[in-house]
Parts: sequence; C-alpha cells; structure tokens
Amino acid sequence: MGFLMSKSMDANLKKQQEFMLHNSRLQMERQILMQNQMRERQMAMQIAWSREFLKYFGTFFTLASVGLTVGAMKKKKPALLAPIVPLGFIFAYQMDSAYGTLIYRMRGEAENIMASEQDRLDMPSGIPTFDSIEKARRAKSSLTSFLEK
Repeated sequence: MGFLMSKSMDANLKKQQEFMLHNSRLQMERQILMQNQMRERQMAMQIAWSREFLKYFGTFFTLASVGLTVGAMKKKKPALLAPIVPLGFIFAYQMDSAYGTLIYRMRGEAENIMASEQDRLDMPSGIPTFDSIEKARRAKSSLTSFLEK
C-alpha cells in the first residue's frame, strides 16, 4: 500500500515540477517580450523627439541662415556667414537622426562592440548577485526599522 502511494506521489511530484517549469518558461517569455516592447517604445519616443526637435531647429536654422546671409550682403561682411557652417553640421546630424540611417549605423557599431570589445561592457564590481542584492535590501530594511523607532 505504501509503495503505491509513494509511486503516485512521485508521479504527482513530477507532474507538478513539469508544470512549474512550463510556467517559469511562460513567465520568462512574457517578461522578455514585455522588456522588448518597452525598449521599442522608448526608441520610438526618441525618434519622435528627434523629429520634433528637427522641426524647431530647422526653423531656427532657416531663419538664421536667411538673416545672416542678408546681413552679410548688406554690411558686406562675409564673416557673418561663418555660423552657418557649424549650424549646418548640427542640422545634418539631426536630420540623419530623425530620418536617416544613423540608427542603423549605431546598431551596427553596437553589435561590433559586443562582438569584439566585450571587456568594455563589464559592470563595475561585476554582475549583481542574489546575495549582494539581498545584503543591500537587508541593510536598507534594518536602517528603515532603526529609523522608525
């Protein structure tokens, strides 16, 4: 009788372990998908910000260029055109960031760094471990309970 119960309990335990493993995998997949969606949303916001900034900077650049050109022609001072050059570089960068291939070049460079310069990606003091996080949590909770008294 005990053998049959033991065998039944082992089968139930094995089923429960498989169920827990399956649930863990599902939770991990959902977490990865959620994090990826958050990353995509952040990138979309950054690109949208670049496009919005480009509208304002483009207007400023156009007005400044027209104003500096008119001023240089009226006063016959070509030196007044000098600010157009650095402003043009900034405008070109913003245009590339908002509508160009900058993001693809950055992604390619990031992949290159991850492949060939892995040591640059190491975190100071290494990757946090459960023990280090738990130690910090306990220190903070004991400090909080001490302050509450």
